[in-house]
Amino acid sequence: MLRLVMKRVLIANRGEIAVRIARSLRELGIEAVAVHTEEDRLALHARSADLSLPLASPRGYLDADELIAVARRAICDALHPGYGFLSENAEFAAACGTAGITFIGPPPSAIAEMGSKQRARAAMAKAGVPIVPGGDARTLFEASTTAASVGYPVLIKATNGGGGKGMRLVHSEAELGRALELTQGEAKNAFGSDAVYIEKAITDARHVEIQVLGDQHGRIVHLFERDCSIQRRHQKVIEETPCPALTPEILQRMGEVAVRGAAAIGYFSAGTFEFLLAPDGSFYFLEMNTRLQVEHPITELITGLDLVAEMVRVAEGQPLGFDSVARRGHAIEARIYAEDPESGFLPSPGRISELRPASGPFVRDDSGVYAGARVSESYDPLLAKLVVWAEDRPRALARMQRALGEYVVGGIRTNLAFLSRVIAHPEFARGAYDIGFLTAHASELLEEPACDSEDRLLLAAAAAVAAHERSAIRRDAMPSAAASGLSPWVLAQRSALK
Repeated sequence: MLRLVMKRVLIANRGEIAVRIARSLRELGIEAVAVHTEEDRLALHARSADLSLPLASPRGYLDADELIAVARRAICDALHPGYGFLSENAEFAAACGTAGITFIGPPPSAIAEMGSKQRARAAMAKAGVPIVPGGDARTLFEASTTAASVGYPVLIKATNGGGGKGMRLVHSEAELGRALELTQGEAKNAFGSDAVYIEKAITDARHVEIQVLGDQHGRIVHLFERDCSIQRRHQKVIEETPCPALTPEILQRMGEVAVRGAAAIGYFSAGTFEFLLAPDGSFYFLEMNTRLQVEHPITELITGLDLVAEMVRVAEGQPLGFDSVARRGHAIEARIYAEDPESGFLPSPGRISELRPASGPFVRDDSGVYAGARVSESYDPLLAKLVVWAEDRPRALARMQRALGEYVVGGIRTNLAFLSRVIAHPEFARGAYDIGFLTAHASELLEEPACDSEDRLLLAAAAAVAAHERSAIRRDAMPSAAASGLSPWVLAQRSALK
């Protein structure tokens, strides 16, 4: 096999994932070429790459022809799709190859096989991977027959879907007709096809996924699990590894199944098998994401591997860059969104007036914004991913809570306080949660917690310190503190006790 040595790679994406990919490319000595729409001309990913080229198409990051044309003009050896947009488009991957541009990802045949949820279920069942009972729903009669055979509640899911879109829970026959119509419409709008199917809804389940990684020499390994059960409307919010409920025996079986499933479709590069884990320890295949996952940083922190660098090596034709892998410690990721939890999680576009990310030992901030940047309403409202590592779960939780408290985003609304309440919730702290957690505890998580006098003192002190820091930067405030020689903590205490 001829090995390609990459010198320049086009990143066909935007936001935090484009910034993150560029960092790995730079460490590998490869030039990172970004693309941007006019709206993203001053975005962080465009400003931090070695070169950033404009996209003229109104479809922007979804215009396969223009992306390939830009890559060819820039004399790029390869293209990394990131996640979202065209990352799981088999035709795009194939077109890159036809244009002489290496697609940093799996083969188009594997993307196509897993891109249709029905084909994926059939392929995995043939490979011996346990799947959720379900079937076709092309018509209302067929949907009714399938739902009756597996039993309510059921999920109607877009055949070509992903990312939690095109999915609806149905509890009874009476709801089925309307739910089918709505889901077909969503699927058509989001994925260009109204094809849907039905799966049995596994109640009280956890969403657990297995990271797989394979090279073009036939070696496939799994890199342990991630628990992604903290979800809102099927969109992941917080992820952690190890999963608090997974035994070593179940992990071993789940990992073996994922590797077997990947081998069955000739897979290489990074990919993720998503499973539902039932309370009795049984698990069922949901889908395979043939790309890098949003939550990949927590796997990197527990294994010490750079998944983007491994994807590049695999695309170059090299074997995986490690002989064996072990994991250490516990990692948690929290997704920071520009949204207002108190207003039904509506997006909160606008200009970021202040940005102070959390830092400190074993804290990672994968961000796509900066102070002064404008958050657009045209794209996903994800601002950053806050990731922490510690030797065990209690310390990781404490570190995440500390980091969330440090994180400052001004000018727009964010979900930072909401994330902090989730981490602090007693059931989450015990690891006693499933995919229904946020719905079950919505009223608690959306309310400001009551404060006793000691809490009020600490909050007042923290607010005083923050105000002091901001005014110190401006050099024009807090004359009383300077004149008295007292710290803002002492002044806050005296004020709170009045």
